[in-house]
Amino acid sequence: MTRFGLRTAALFFPALLCIACASTRTAAPDDTAGTTFADAPEDDTITLLFAGDIMAHADNYEAGNFPAIWTDVAPVIAAADLAFANVEAPVADRLPWSTYPQFNMHAPYIDAAIDAGFDVFSLANNHTNDKGLDGMQQTLAYFSGKKDVYSCGIKATADAPLTYQVIKKNGWTILFVAFTEIVNARNDARYFDYIPPHGKLHDTILADLKRLRAENPCDVFVVSVHANEPEYVRSVAAYQRQFYHELIAQADADIVWSNHAHVVKDWEIVPADKKTRGGLIMYANGNTISGQRTDPQFGNPGNARDYTGDGLLMTVTLRRMPATDGRQTLTVEKLAPQFITTYIAPDRQFVLRLLDDDLIHSLRRAGLDEWATYLAERKALMETIKETSIWQ
Repeated sequence: MTRFGLRTAALFFPALLCIACASTRTAAPDDTAGTTFADAPEDDTITLLFAGDIMAHADNYEAGNFPAIWTDVAPVIAAADLAFANVEAPVADRLPWSTYPQFNMHAPYIDAAIDAGFDVFSLANNHTNDKGLDGMQQTLAYFSGKKDVYSCGIKATADAPLTYQVIKKNGWTILFVAFTEIVNARNDARYFDYIPPHGKLHDTILADLKRLRAENPCDVFVVSVHANEPEYVRSVAAYQRQFYHELIAQADADIVWSNHAHVVKDWEIVPADKKTRGGLIMYANGNTISGQRTDPQFGNPGNARDYTGDGLLMTVTLRRMPATDGRQTLTVEKLAPQFITTYIAPDRQFVLRLLDDDLIHSLRRAGLDEWATYLAERKALMETIKETSIWQ
């Protein structure tokens, strides 16, 4: 048995044994790929970064120069061993770009995100089938053709089982699953991982995920959920909290990473009792990049829509090491939340910036006092979002 806990709180929780296993895709040779817990050095960590929604509204793609979007935040993303994001649109070059309500991106837009450091993507959301089966097939072909880039959510054939990835990185094995509870249209929904919030599929998803982990032993099990929830609402519904706790306690997930609201919500460390495991829940990391905040309310920074312009990059450092009693230990060594913001440059380029004091001071030095004051207030508002913990 392994133990899972929040190291900074000096807590250790029971979890399932995870050992290295074979990947479902070809990966680059890894000198430590055969390392098991028992072989691992005492100082053995991996760093995972979780972003939110990558969207492409007309304001985003018409500006061009896609690498500029990521310049300021790329060092944070690239520092992680693996960086996760949700792609909220098809990626279909043979179809025209399109914005809300039926999106389509082209490859250079996501190429820029990959170049910035992202390498694991959820493709299951309410915009997956915006361009029908052709759009989904082009999207799957795009991601399948990328070396050392992993994605889940779109199926090669109708009614295929839930897609998943087994990712090897630095001697660790990460099992990744992504599904959506919500769709805008049901056309060709059999070709992606759609689990309606009610009905047979949802009733069995916990057992299906538990079985998937048992069949694919791993160090860390990450489950991405595109949630059936209202957009732009920052509170966490009771049914949502209950389901995510069940994903940890009954489906053996270690990390539950949710999105859809387009605003940042709380995150939660869930300790375990003697019967259930512990884990980390991110209820929503908001928009990573979008064109939803096109008209910032400088006179009312707390306006609900203005939250769509800020996002969260959550860096999670996990440590595994042998315990003195012969059981291995998996701990959350560190959580490093970094808020980001979409800044609209004078040329109308929508670019990401770290939402910190350096940004605010630089705007003041440039004489952009209106933006500086606005983002200082946005920063204060975002910093009221913090982790919650339920101690059992």
